[in-house]
Amino acid sequence: ISFCQEEIEIQVSPSILNLQSNGVVVTIHTDIPFSQVSAQTVSMNGLEIDSWKSDNQGFFVAKFDMDEVKELEGLEIGEYNTLTLNGLKVSGDTFTGSEDVLVINNIPKGKK
Repeated sequence: ISFCQEEIEIQVSPSILNLQSNGVVVTIHTDIPFSQVSAQTVSMNGLEIDSWKSDNQGFFVAKFDMDEVKELEGLEIGEYNTLTLNGLKVSGDTFTGSEDVLVINNIPKGKK
């Protein structure tokens, strides 16, 4: 049996990660059908998935705890950092997708 790794497209939301924001989740939209994903195997940069759902097109959407994402080792403030989603498909094949997000450390307006 040979397993292959599929490259998928992902979109990270928010696309700019502000370490000072009060956001609670980082959402990753994918182009892989929800029914093909073994959801509990999905991780991002080593973080376990928090929750998941299907979007209105039937694609897999992963959600991660924003506080855990903010504490990822090696995040470079003021730089683009690569977030990589990995997981297993129901077939046993793996998939991966990456996107660069800008990490900033700005106090939101009105919060000073």
